[in-house]
Amino acid sequence: MNCEICELYTPEEIKESFSVVKELRTHLSESEYLDVADEMLARGYRLLALKYKGEMVTVAGIEVSMNLYHGRHIWVYDLVTAEKYRSKSYGEKMLKYIEDMARKEGCGIVSLASKFEREGAHRFYEDKMGYEKTGFVFQKKL
Repeated sequence: MNCEICELYTPEEIKESFSVVKELRTHLSESEYLDVADEMLARGYRLLALKYKGEMVTVAGIEVSMNLYHGRHIWVYDLVTAEKYRSKSYGEKMLKYIEDMARKEGCGIVSLASKFEREGAHRFYEDKMGYEKTGFVFQKKL
């Protein structure tokens, strides 16, 4: 498999990632994405891309964080593989890369949230990657 995983830093790289991220975050326009990503990057958010033959096929947005319930951990905010590349192990490769990164960063946990309707993603996380459901995420729109 001719692929590489790299961190995205430049405005051009981040803009290029939108075509993949848009498949998960359908509510965002490109300009909204760039504005939000810019603000998040300034506070520690990191964007990773898996490229296959030079094309961005998987994008992950992560942050190393500390809190009382997880301790030092990596939170995966975004993980998406372009539809035409799904079921080809790119998501698995990215998540394993993130897990290795977490170990190197001294993290004991990789954690994420996933919407109820994303049953295929849940099967991937639980059955293929060994993640466990540990609770619910609650929110209130204001």
